Amino acid sequence: MVSLRYATPALLLLLSGCVVGPDHVPPEMALPGKFSEGGKKSIGDVATTAWWTAYNDRKLDSLVQTGLSQNLTIQQAIERINSASANVTIAGAGALPALDVGASHTISGQTGELRDQPNTRNTSAGQLSLSWLLDLFGLYKRSKESALASLDSAYAGADIAKLSYIQDLVSTYIDLRFYQQRLALSKANLKSRQETYDLTKFQLDAGAASRLDVVQAEGLVQSTLAEIPGLETNIRVSAHHIATLVGQPAGTMVDELMRGSGQPTFRGGIKSGIPADLIRNRPDIRQAERNLAAATAQIGVAEAQLYPSISLSGSISPSYINQRGIHGGLSAWSFGPTLNLPILDGGRLRANVDVSKSDAAASYLAWKQTVLTAVEQVENALSAVRRDAQTVDALRAQVRTTQETLELSTASYKDGASSLLDVLDAQRQVSLAQASLAAAVQQMAKDYAALNIATGGGFAPGGKTTGPGPVKVTKGS
Repeated sequence: MVSLRYATPALLLLLSGCVVGPDHVPPEMALPGKFSEGGKKSIGDVATTAWWTAYNDRKLDSLVQTGLSQNLTIQQAIERINSASANVTIAGAGALPALDVGASHTISGQTGELRDQPNTRNTSAGQLSLSWLLDLFGLYKRSKESALASLDSAYAGADIAKLSYIQDLVSTYIDLRFYQQRLALSKANLKSRQETYDLTKFQLDAGAASRLDVVQAEGLVQSTLAEIPGLETNIRVSAHHIATLVGQPAGTMVDELMRGSGQPTFRGGIKSGIPADLIRNRPDIRQAERNLAAATAQIGVAEAQLYPSISLSGSISPSYINQRGIHGGLSAWSFGPTLNLPILDGGRLRANVDVSKSDAAASYLAWKQTVLTAVEQVENALSAVRRDAQTVDALRAQVRTTQETLELSTASYKDGASSLLDVLDAQRQVSLAQASLAAAVQQMAKDYAALNIATGGGFAPGGKTTGPGPVKVTKGS
């Protein structure tokens, strides 16, 4: 007979079970110590950095804050967090005992002409059922582990949605102000070209200009008029998209956004940090790592199904019968273990393990690809933003030069020392230079936004997060 002293620990060990399958190990990847055009200093956690305030545009600041609470894509991502949280409860529920209670009351009888026929019978019954699947090999433990990792992934997904919203909003706002600047330039050029056209008609009447000169001047006026409707359309399209981003009907913000400042230009330093910062700061990298953790836990789930399972079940069914001449109660009960041993399944369970391993391998490759893509995005944005100022300075100098050329050409034409063709060509050059400058200012503002988005900054301005902080991940040297 086995001593109770030794049987009790053995029983507890059996009930606690073991956990099969690999444990998740945070992935590692060797990264350079710095970006090719960056410094060697870490920028730390940039989640709360409101980098768009560097544009010094209060309207933009207000739109960002409004949309973070009203954007529908962000709200959908938060609902996915609620769903993932419920899945954690579902995954862990299987390892707990299940208790069901039921009750019933029935009335039965017979009709007919037999003498001394019994009257109706009243039967009251109840049932209490208990079942418990012993998690001997960690099936439910791994399931809950996978669900928790998926919950972390959902939190990271909400942060990704916030970053995507900020990038979309800031980019669209920059486009809106660019089109407004282009419209203002076109209207100013139209006024200048109209004056040239009027002057040419006057000189034609005086015999100092040809009909060809008048037609050429008029053609430049018409080409400028043709630009304006397209620019006005682009302004309204940008305003419509901004309204949609902040959860408003498309046409409700047009008038409000038409009253705006000039093109956004950032005032502040350029900080990229080091590649290792991306592991902590980029929510898409954190999401990929959590997806890998969930996939790794699923290997344990699949492997646990290869082993036997034991379930304990029992039930008690008391009943009471009341009938003329008969009354009293009965109680039926049962209790016992059930062993389920998979033997022949056509290789299905083993194939499930192979599928889970392949999914985990694919998740690791996805994590690695996400890291490399993040590094590339920072490198590209850093290269662009460091050179944008040079382009803007050169184009500003070109605008000044072309404007001076136009002034000299106009004065010379009025004095009869040059042809109208020189004036028209100078006007075209001014228009092209101004448009190029506006586009360069637009691109510089967008590149600054792209750099901050690429480093993972700004999805929790003011410290307001949707859930747990970034997952700690081991990084390669």
